[in-house]
Amino acid sequence: MEVKIFPYSDKIPKIASNVFLASGTKIIGDVEIGENSSIWYNSIVRGDVNYIRIGELTNIQDNSVLHVTGKNPLIVGNKVTVGHSAVLHGCTIMDLTLIGIGGIILDGAIVEEKSIVAAGSVVKPGFVVPSGKLVAGIPAKVIRDLTDDEMIEFENSAIRYKKYADTTFNSIKYRDK
Repeated sequence: MEVKIFPYSDKIPKIASNVFLASGTKIIGDVEIGENSSIWYNSIVRGDVNYIRIGELTNIQDNSVLHVTGKNPLIVGNKVTVGHSAVLHGCTIMDLTLIGIGGIILDGAIVEEKSIVAAGSVVKPGFVVPSGKLVAGIPAKVIRDLTDDEMIEFENSAIRYKKYADTTFNSIKYRDK
C-alpha cells in the first residue's frame, strides 16, 4: 500500500523533506508537517474544511485519524507522541505531550504542554488538560501530577521515534535495491 497525498480544493499539503510517511498514510488538503516528524502506517491526516499543523519531531502512530471542523483547526506541537489508533479532532495539542493508544481528543479541547492523556481516554470538547498533569477516563479527568521521570520521557519518545523512522526508511531502501 502506498502513501497518498491529495490536494483539497486549492490546498496542497506541505511536508518537510525529512518527514517519514509510512505505507498506507493519507495526507489531504491544508496540512503542514514539520521537520523530522513521522506519520505511521495507515494514518489519515485530513485538512479539508480547516487546516492542520504538525510540528517538528512529532510522531503520529499507526491507524490514527487527524481531522478538523469548519470552526476548529488541528494544531499538534513539537515533540508530541500520538499513540496508535488515536483520534485528534479539531483540537490543540501543545509541545512535549503524549496521547495514549486509542485516546480521543475532541473539538476545541486543548492539551497543554508536558501532559499525558492516558490510553483509551476521551477528552471532551472544550476541555483543557493542564500542563504537567495526567488525565484519564471517559470523560477524561485530572488524575495526578506527572513525575520528573515522566516529564523526561517526552523528549526520549520524540528521539526514539525519529530513530525508528530512520531505521524503517533505511530498511525499505535496502529492500528496494
